[in-house]
Amino acid sequence: MPPDRVYYILFTTIHEVLKAEQTLKDRGVDMELVPVPRSLSSDCGVCLRSKASLETLAELFGTMAGARCFLFDGAEYAQVSMAEG
Repeated sequence: MPPDRVYYILFTTIHEVLKAEQTLKDRGVDMELVPVPRSLSSDCGVCLRSKASLETLAELFGTMAGARCFLFDGAEYAQVSMAEG
């Protein structure tokens, strides 16, 4: 994955974000807790940003209700399906 590609994982509540953050920390996955980019919508305003592979993120969050993942390629955001990961 090129270094300018990053995934933003959005959840509907801050509780889900914090639970997901802990899951990533426990697995040693590199991530940051960040404000949701203005061009994306969110119910809680905070999301996770990670350069982990889509496969890793899908394994952890693919079945979590309400989780949405966006790929930022350095220019624009595109929603991606974690079910495909």
